[in-house]
Amino acid sequence: MTAIDFAAFVKELAAVSGETIRPFFRSALGVENKSRSGGFDPVTAADRAAEAAMRALIKRTFPEHGVIGEEFGADRAEAEYVWVLDPIDGTKSFICGMPAWGTLIALTRRGEPIYGMMHQPFTHEYFSGDGSGAQYRGPAGDRVLQVRACADLKDAILVTTSPLLMNTADRKCFERVEETVRLSRYGGDCYAYCVLAAGHVDLIIETELKPHDVLALIPIIEGAGGIMTTWENGRPHQGGRIIAAGDKRVHAQAMALLNG
Repeated sequence: MTAIDFAAFVKELAAVSGETIRPFFRSALGVENKSRSGGFDPVTAADRAAEAAMRALIKRTFPEHGVIGEEFGADRAEAEYVWVLDPIDGTKSFICGMPAWGTLIALTRRGEPIYGMMHQPFTHEYFSGDGSGAQYRGPAGDRVLQVRACADLKDAILVTTSPLLMNTADRKCFERVEETVRLSRYGGDCYAYCVLAAGHVDLIIETELKPHDVLALIPIIEGAGGIMTTWENGRPHQGGRIIAAGDKRVHAQAMALLNG
């Protein structure tokens, strides 16, 4: 199976999940809190229905492939090819009727993400990448994604979903960076990474992420010319504390403050 075939199949997955999710958005939606630690970690019928639809299509088309999903766990996780699914990344925005959410679809081979897509079915936008290139398709037309240059942290635009999601120590580290940048904005989840790949913002700093939050985004960020690591400058594949930047110079300056 070629990379082109993979890209075509990912679009099928996005179409199936999008058709499932759209009727739930901005509707009278029941929300369940799946947190076991006293916080708020919402899940909806839309999350579960979309993941079930994608799993069914993968199983019919590639029964030898594995699947790992946020809602239904792992199946054949040891397979050479494994699909990693997050049906609605940004569920809190979803339940508030805000469009800063999306479906994350990653294809990994022996643990390495080789193709990723973020699909926003409400705005009909597709951001995809394979590590060597990244593309946008949507109402604004088709185009190549490319990060922008930013030589100095003081000129950068910083995004995070919310500093309140960070523990006290990590929040203090984040604040050192936030005090330095030109502008900081909160919210966005997966959508923020895509606007970084599109060259609209320069830096994203997050904590407490899971593999399904990041694996689809790595090929998009890297394909657009950006960099994505842990705060320790390690591989981001397992999630945790993540930093993504469009310019390596801003990445290095932010890392110095985070670990200072």
